[in-house]
Amino acid sequence: MQVERERPERPATGDDDVPGRLALAVGRLNRRIRSATGGLSHGQLSALSTIVRNGPLRPSEIAAIEVVAAPTITRVVSDLEARGLVERTPDPDDGRSFFVSGTQAGVDLLLAARSDRARAVAAILAELTPEEVDALRRALPALEQAAHIARPAP
Repeated sequence: MQVERERPERPATGDDDVPGRLALAVGRLNRRIRSATGGLSHGQLSALSTIVRNGPLRPSEIAAIEVVAAPTITRVVSDLEARGLVERTPDPDDGRSFFVSGTQAGVDLLLAARSDRARAVAAILAELTPEEVDALRRALPALEQAAHIARPAP
């Protein structure tokens, strides 16, 4: 009697490989718009955005929002501070900690980078058909949910 062995499931290929196709598309799109970051890395720009939008924040709060390790955020905050984009203020409740806030230069750079990135994405969308743009518009809620991005109010 021959017993059929269970085989590990093979990754999907072709049209069924949603994870692989999505990772590839997001990665390539990110590379196409990466140059529009105001001279900051993607991680630095993301952290600056978090700080400006939600600050003042403790570094541990920034790390939690950005989903990175504390040493990573420490380096990012130090880099942003050296560029004059954020500033530290002592935590009045804990002398060992501090809060990080965006400076006016940080806000200005963030706004310029957002405009540059929006223009870069608009150029990419201009390469697509109206039907393809509409398909992307319909996919946005799912993409925002997957990225843990709060959807804008209607």
